[in-house]
This record gives sequence, structure tokens and C-alpha cells, in this order.
Amino acid sequence: MPRLLHSTSVVGSMTLLSRISGLARDIVIARLFGAGPLMDAFVFAFKLPNLLRRFFAEGAFAQAFVPVISGYRATRSPAEARELIARVAGSLAAVLFVVTLIGVVAAPVLLLVFGTGLVAGDGPTEVATAMLRFTFPYVLFISLTGMAGSVLNAYGRFAVPAFTPVLLNLSIIGAAVWLSPRLTEPTLALAIGVFIAGIVQLLFQLPFLLKAGLLPRPRLGFAHEGVRRILRLMVPIMFGSSIAQINILFDTWIALFLTGGSATWLYYADRLVEFPLGVFGIAIATVILPMLSSQHAKASSESFAATVDWALRCVLLIGLPAAVGLFALAEPLLATLFYGGEFDATDVAMAGGALKAFAPGLLGFILVKVLVAGFYSRQDSRTPVLVGIRALLLGMVLNVIFVVVLLLTDWAAPHIGLAAATTISSLTNAILLYRGLIAAGVYRPRQDLRQIVIRVVLACAVMGVFLLWILDRAGDWLVMTLGQRALWLTVTVCGGATIYFATAWVVGLRVRQFRVR
Repeated sequence: MPRLLHSTSVVGSMTLLSRISGLARDIVIARLFGAGPLMDAFVFAFKLPNLLRRFFAEGAFAQAFVPVISGYRATRSPAEARELIARVAGSLAAVLFVVTLIGVVAAPVLLLVFGTGLVAGDGPTEVATAMLRFTFPYVLFISLTGMAGSVLNAYGRFAVPAFTPVLLNLSIIGAAVWLSPRLTEPTLALAIGVFIAGIVQLLFQLPFLLKAGLLPRPRLGFAHEGVRRILRLMVPIMFGSSIAQINILFDTWIALFLTGGSATWLYYADRLVEFPLGVFGIAIATVILPMLSSQHAKASSESFAATVDWALRCVLLIGLPAAVGLFALAEPLLATLFYGGEFDATDVAMAGGALKAFAPGLLGFILVKVLVAGFYSRQDSRTPVLVGIRALLLGMVLNVIFVVVLLLTDWAAPHIGLAAATTISSLTNAILLYRGLIAAGVYRPRQDLRQIVIRVVLACAVMGVFLLWILDRAGDWLVMTLGQRALWLTVTVCGGATIYFATAWVVGLRVRQFRVR
């Protein structure tokens, strides 16, 4: 357990720094550019290559590459592991170059197909096309960066990959503040910042690979045994990932047809959900994947089950109260962080509704990150893909139903329906994955898990009552000064956390229940 806790704390602390800088980035963007068609265009131009990044970097590629390289490290010689790295790097770079070239050349077609709502009417078509041509090369650079990070993670070096996203945030902030006033279309500076960030992040990781002796000369190697094994694992994962990306693009496609700013409101709400997801959920998943892969390679079934159990308990302890906090503090968080400049009261209300719809799904998002590691570490890519297809198809159907219902009833803003559908999809995915691990016989929950769930729920309920009580006394957050909002938010968050952990202790939660056995 000390090794797991140390690695998780390293990844978590570096990711926390990344998320803080990401919040700073979003604060700058919100105040300078607000929400509207031009920001919707940037959200689209950034999201399309960003989804491909998740596909080639920490998505299908990482889930297939880490178990294989971990197995090589555990059972093969260092020279064989370096040869695998060289062959994978060369093959991945060749594929990415072709994908990037197609994306840049075919940017107008991609905009017409996936951003139809921007093209309709007097949308910023030319600006969106230019943005896409600047952001699409990010797929090449960040995917190679993702591979470098996967290599470092597999060898127990977690800090550098977790810190690297800070450079993306700093690059975009610099472009927004320094470059945007110098351009005819200021919003284009954000896309240029993304392009610069891709190069910077890749160059940043190379010296650390070189120092660790893990930077061999890239070579094509599609016939290499390890590369072929990775490809075999990737194919079903890629199919499942493609369904996920279609679902996300479908969300964006619908949002671009709604009121101008809908895609941007969803973006800011999602960014706040990504904060605890990245700091905690992705940190745990990143740490346990190479460990589970190594335990599986060594046929250590008891250690494997204990690691999964530890991860799930930690998710319950932190993920559930984080979801409750995001729901209760949706508008206060958005008002404190983004309100001002071009981001007005309407933007706070609209993004706040989306955040409340996203919040219950946080636990599902984190659980999925952790649970899929239990499958991919055993090189079982088929099960999570089939589960993901079912959950994501459900989400796509619910997207249409919820948006149509909200448009007809005027009960809430239609974009909130997209967030609600995503939440239901993520929770369904997590439940099915959990049942799949149990059905596979590789995990059995310890007897006290149900008691832990009950105690965590009780502590969250008490915390929720406290948050509602203090928010009722705070008054209107939009009439406060920035300093007053920051003070009230700090008191509320710290008070809620104190109430939660104190209640958890009173109802019987103890540290020993979160140790690996």
C-alpha cells in the first residue's frame, strides 16, 4: 500500500497543479471571450482533435500499450523492452502523420460534417476552419507525448507525465493574453496556443526519456511481435472508443444547433467535473494500470483483487462527496471562477444547470477509469468495449429524447439534457463494468464494503445539509465582490470537507478500511 499511496499522491499532486493551471486558463478565456458563436467554434475546433488525442494517446493506445510494455518489463530483457518502444514509436508516428495531414487538408469537410450547426446561417465558418487547421496537428504531438508518458508510467515515473498538461494551459493563457489583441480575430489565438502547446509538451518529455535510457531511435515495426499484440488489443478498444467519440461528437453536433453559447456552457461545466476526475480518478487509474498488469503477468491473483478493492474504496471515499459538492455548489463555483468580463449572469445560470446535471455522473466517470484498468491489465479489451457500446448507445438515445422533451416543454435549457444523458450513460457503464469484474472471477468485494458505502452515504448526506444551510445564508453570489465570493466559497468548501470527514469518523469509517490486504 505505501507504494500505491506514494505513486497516487505524486500523480494526484502533479495533476492538481495541472487542473489549477487549467482553471486559470478557463478563467482567462471566460473573462476575455465569454460564451457565443466564436467560442463555440473554438470549443469545436479544440474538441475534435482532443477526442482523437484520447483515441490515440491515453485512450485505446495507452490501454493496450501499458499492459504489454509492463509485461515486457516484468518478463523480458531491457533490450527487448527498448526495441518494443522503438518499433511502437516509429509505427505510431507514421500513422499519426497521415491522420494529421488528412485533418488539416479536409478541415472544411470536417466542419461541414461534425460542426453543421456552425455552418448553418451566419456562423463563423472561416474562423472555425482556420482554428481547426491550427488545432489538428495537436493530435500528432500530443499522441506522441502520450506514448512517452505511458513509457514513463510503466517504469514507475509518474510525475513528469502528470505535470506535462500544465504546459498546455500556460501556452493557451499566453496566447489569449499576449497574442489575441494582435490578431484581427482574437479568438484564433486560442487555436494557435493549442498548436504551440503540442510541440512544447512533446519536447518537454524527451529529456526525461533519454535520462532513463528509454529513448531509442524510432523505427517502423508493424511486423514486430509486441507491436502486433498491441494492435490486436487496440482494435476492439478502438472500436469501442470510436463509439464513445461518436457519442461526444453527437453531443457537440446537437449543442451547435441550440442557442448560441450552448457548447461553451457545456464546456465550462465539464471542465469543473474534470477537476476532481483528473486529480483523483485519473491519478488512481494511472497508477494501478501498470501495477495490475504486472500482477497479472506474475499470476498474483490475490494481489490483483486487493489492488482493485483498494481503488474502489478510495473512489467511494472521495468521489461521492465530490459529486455532492459539485451539485450543491454549481452556481457559486461558476460565479467565483468565471463571472465577470464577457461571462455574464446568463452564462453562470446556463453553465450551472449543466454542471448540476453532470455532477451525479462524476462517480461514474471515476469508477469507469478505475474499473477498465481491471480488464485492460489482463489484456481483455473485448468486455469493456461491449459494455461501453451499450452504455454509450443508451446515452445517444437519451440525448435526443431529453433535448426534444426540453425543447417542447421549456422546463429547462435543452443543453442540460445533453449533460443528463451523459451522466446516466457513465453510471450505467460503471455498474456494468463492476458486474463484469465479479462475473470474471478476478474480484470479490470484501465483506465490509456495503458498510463502507452506507457510512459514506450518511456522511455525504450530513455534508449536503450543511452546504444547503450555509448557501442559504450567503445570499446572492452575483452581487458579491470577487473577494467576497472567494471567501464564502473557501469557507463553504472547507466547512463541508470538515463536516464530511468528521461525520465519516463518527459513523465508523477508519483508515484501516482503506488499506490493501
